[in-house]
Amino acid sequence: QVQLVESGGGLVQAGGSLRLSCAASGRTFSIYTMGWFRQAPGKERELVAQIMRSGGGTVYADSVKGRFTISRDNARITVYLQMNTLKSEDTAVYYCAARQVGRSWDYWGQGTQVTVSS
Repeated sequence: QVQLVESGGGLVQAGGSLRLSCAASGRTFSIYTMGWFRQAPGKERELVAQIMRSGGGTVYADSVKGRFTISRDNARITVYLQMNTLKSEDTAVYYCAARQVGRSWDYWGQGTQVTVSS
């Protein structure tokens, strides 16, 4: 099993920045890709960004390109999401997730709330 614990959410004004962190523990050697999802009230959960074990292969949702940056520290088995120029529409619960090669997103964190006030 893999455990994921997010931190760094909070309340920020529009135009501000936040950095989310997700620390993995357990059978972390099996993790290939890590990512961030978000879910706003009344909306489906959506992929925000993902990154491969190598640190490459980054993918971003169109809505966050140029504003958000995903990175990972393999020594600490931690993935980060730097969020800049935040907008009210970024308000959501953000979830860290991980998956193995060829598998679906099997591992999830508990979520952290990000609220952007306009």
